[in-house]
Amino acid sequence: MDSAGAAGGRLIRIMHASKASSPPGGLALSTILWFWLPLAATWLMMSAEGPYVAAIIARMPEAAFNLAAYGVAFSLAWLVESPIMMLLTASNSLVRDRPSFVALRTFTYRLNAAVTAVMLVVILPPVFRFVTGTLMGLPPEVARLVHAATAILVPWPAAIGYRRFYQGILVRHGLARRVAYGTALRLTAMSATAAALAFYSPLHGASIGAAALATGVLVEAVASRAMARRVVASLPDAAPGATALSQRAIFRFYYPLALTSIISLITGPLLTFFMGRSRQPIESLAVLPVVQSLVFLFRSGGVAFQEVGVALMGRGGEHRAEISRALRVLASGATLVLALVLFTPVAGVWFERVSGLPPGLSDFALAPARLLVLLPAMEYWLSYQRSRFIVNGQTRVITAATAVEVAGIALLLYVCIGRFGMVGAVAGSVAQISGRLASNLFLFGASRQPHVRSVRKGVGTI
Repeated sequence: MDSAGAAGGRLIRIMHASKASSPPGGLALSTILWFWLPLAATWLMMSAEGPYVAAIIARMPEAAFNLAAYGVAFSLAWLVESPIMMLLTASNSLVRDRPSFVALRTFTYRLNAAVTAVMLVVILPPVFRFVTGTLMGLPPEVARLVHAATAILVPWPAAIGYRRFYQGILVRHGLARRVAYGTALRLTAMSATAAALAFYSPLHGASIGAAALATGVLVEAVASRAMARRVVASLPDAAPGATALSQRAIFRFYYPLALTSIISLITGPLLTFFMGRSRQPIESLAVLPVVQSLVFLFRSGGVAFQEVGVALMGRGGEHRAEISRALRVLASGATLVLALVLFTPVAGVWFERVSGLPPGLSDFALAPARLLVLLPAMEYWLSYQRSRFIVNGQTRVITAATAVEVAGIALLLYVCIGRFGMVGAVAGSVAQISGRLASNLFLFGASRQPHVRSVRKGVGTI
């Protein structure tokens, strides 16, 4: 057996032991890294999805209108989709036997039906005119393109909810590589759809981008279900005397996670709003997506680390020390590599040759990017701390920490731009790094409370 297969076999044995609440042997760093790697690759591939579709639309007729329309349609669908983003974490944490699988599946179907209903309401002409006309003030020619693209994206949120439910089950059973396989299939289907429609259909670019996204997610949803088939079939019956997982208990566990996703979405509009009213607003808004994309390449592994903690920490927290060690290794590595990029001539190569910024904007992007050099480390720390609370079933603390972060970002943007007149991009980076630090410190303080240290309370005792 190769090293990956050996690590995977040991991982599955350890996870089954954790679910049985029997303390297994130590969890090797290599085992944790093999588990984390496909999840990190998944997030890395997903980060390329938006720029890839935008690049296709940019090469089609009326690129400016269609890019704007695609961006608005995607943002609307993303907002509606946000409540189901944490279903992967929920199934990773809660599905331990056949009854809990059925209970969470029912919850998932109901949540998917709700977000689909919201999408259908959004595309109703009176509602859509109010949102895009009255609230957004979009030009009519852009609004028409947005309406068509949004209609195509109606099944997108529910498909994401469905596949994230089954992906969580795969992660829980040590099959994280299959999640990466599904993402690869998604990107392949998306590429094929975009190419076929661009060459052979009369659709506008915004609609082609929406169709590519929807097709890719539907393919991934079907693939995730197929890859989880044997795992689902092997789920055991409930242990004698076990308390059933009720819909009310799932709701108590899940709604703070859903609120966390919704609150997090406020950050982007906050940055855009304040940067547009800052010194050098055009330059700041121009470099914002470039800087964010570069930093996310190194943050993406940290986003994936939350599922590592949820799956491997153990119901009694018996592997917390090993997970913490992996956190330190990965966070240090990501931060060091990002620093080597940002504080060497590689930064200029990236901003000018890879991102296509002119020399003036490339120089302008350096300061805000360098201020974010510690953000990858903070992402890993945040995911680790969140996973501890999720394992404990104390998800409301996570929502509170996210609210602290967003409030801190808003306050600092107001002070830095409104009071001190700072350049928008610099103020945005100061606000982001400070807000993320505040969120981490809030969770760290909460974890020192006696009622939080005890493990598997709340939903864990259901």
